[in-house]
Amino acid sequence: MLKVLGRDTSSNVMKVLWACAELGLEFEREDVGGEFGGNDTPEFGALNPNGLVPVIIDSGFVNWESNACVRYLAAKHDPGGLYPEDLQVRAVAERWMDWQVTTVSPAMIPVFRGMIRTAPENRNMEIIELGRAALSAKMAIMDDTLKKNTFMAGDKFSIGDIPLGIAAWRWFNMPIEREDYPNLRRWVESLSQRPGYQAHIMKPVV
Repeated sequence: MLKVLGRDTSSNVMKVLWACAELGLEFEREDVGGEFGGNDTPEFGALNPNGLVPVIIDSGFVNWESNACVRYLAAKHDPGGLYPEDLQVRAVAERWMDWQVTTVSPAMIPVFRGMIRTAPENRNMEIIELGRAALSAKMAIMDDTLKKNTFMAGDKFSIGDIPLGIAAWRWFNMPIEREDYPNLRRWVESLSQRPGYQAHIMKPVV
């Protein structure tokens, strides 16, 4: 059976859990990282030298990096569905996945850590607001894309929606000021009808 190593409050682990739900995969999950620790041991380092979650183990095959795990599982279990068959559609979906890591996540981190993981008296609101403005600009790009598309890569739900669907949930559920992005909200509301999103993403932001 597929094994997933990582705490379910990690947004990167959430990607894999949501993908598993979309694919109907059974899996075993082990709490690793954060308050659970275990990711700094030699045993874990042998699986992922970065010491980060998630790690998946599939019949002896070990993989890490959350988006790579999502791609692998989708390509193995749902080619032509969650993993688009059309090369150009797939390229667009994978582009959005990479954009989440390289562009959205760096803007998200100071806001999330500042507003969720830092006590109010210790918050640097200037840094948080700079991050919030940068994050809002990324949400605006998504909103503009979703004005033309039902999903991030076109008319069908795909791997491209998973990383950004988690980022958008945090955007709408952190205690911050938010601009009105109606297309983004419509998309999140559509994701909210999916059982995997309900089970693994629609939780208090902690």
